[in-house]
Amino acid sequence: MRRLLSGSGAIAIAIVVMNVSTYGFQMVAARLLGPEQYGGVASLLATLLVVSVLQLGMQATAARRIAAEPADVGRVERGILKISYRASLILAALLLVLSPVIERMLRLDSIYPALLLAIGTAPMTVMGAQAGILQGERRWTSLALVYVAAGVPRLVIGLAALLIRPTEGAAMAAVALSWFAPVAVGWLALRRSPARTAHGDQNLGPMLREIWHGSMALLAFFALSNADIVLSRNVLSNRESGLYAGGLILTKAVLFLPQFVAVVAFPAMSTASERRRALLRSLGIVGACGVVCVAGSILLSGVAMVFIGGDGYRAIEGRLWLYAVLGTLLSALQLLVYSVLARQSRWSAYLLWVGVVVVIAVGLQVGHLTTLLVLVTVVDVVVLAALLGLSLWRMRDDPRSPQPID
Repeated sequence: MRRLLSGSGAIAIAIVVMNVSTYGFQMVAARLLGPEQYGGVASLLATLLVVSVLQLGMQATAARRIAAEPADVGRVERGILKISYRASLILAALLLVLSPVIERMLRLDSIYPALLLAIGTAPMTVMGAQAGILQGERRWTSLALVYVAAGVPRLVIGLAALLIRPTEGAAMAAVALSWFAPVAVGWLALRRSPARTAHGDQNLGPMLREIWHGSMALLAFFALSNADIVLSRNVLSNRESGLYAGGLILTKAVLFLPQFVAVVAFPAMSTASERRRALLRSLGIVGACGVVCVAGSILLSGVAMVFIGGDGYRAIEGRLWLYAVLGTLLSALQLLVYSVLARQSRWSAYLLWVGVVVVIAVGLQVGHLTTLLVLVTVVDVVVLAALLGLSLWRMRDDPRSPQPID
């Protein structure tokens, strides 16, 4: 148990805690706000998830560079932290300027939830750099604490805020405030870091380019996986968009359930002799998890409704299996995106952008919840098949790993 909690096993436990807490906050918000207001909160969270690609791109860049340049870890840390501070302020300022547009596009009750969204992106971006540094140095216990701090405070603060005042503004205030908790934990973990005593400046140009390319690939995936919730606020009624958002709680749960598969498979997907087999085996595991989830959503739909939001969302109970299918497709797409990042391919992400364009162009013409759900599912199937085919074609000349002798 000591080895588990002090090693990479702590990361697995921490990610479970973070995801369960995040899901718990959405469940509480859906139940306390009801479909009318929860649709707005869900669309704001989807927007937050999209802009978090900068955070994730920063984390991936920091982790890779520190692992690749251990002798120069101090300068790498100084460079990534400097970028994170500047980028967090620029991103927050940009979203503050765009807050009237966000309010109108998402049909919010007021502009304050959009302003709170902008404020929360600043600590969120800094956390990405801190987590990447800890990951690159393989300081698993500290990184695990950062992940726990990114989830549990959101649930605790969110529950308290929504019990006091069940509004969109209270929910987003809780989200914005909770992001400062992991930053505080990261700062404590890094306060005696080699970056504090390193001399000289890191060349920020190559680092910025790497962050950009990684963020764009992740942005394509998050845009595809969240375009429908933003679209629903513009083509469906407030009640139907809230019902649609409630079903997406199950989709996100299925999406994040096999998240560890990508974490474990990523090193093998970075090796030419192993990445084809690692990708296919990982997709098999994701598919198996998806089959179980779809079956559970059919056989235990009543239980699933309790976690989605209760009787207020009963109208979508018969379509829960389709939300589970959508989550499985997104989980497989996410795995393929990490495969693309592992082999440093920059062109495959354009397939995802084509899917985003199709969803938006066709989705603007629909006016019913089920039609939108089927549209998104079909587009994801086509994009998944195309991206998988392209990935396997690109790996056709990879050397095969030697087979073990019985």
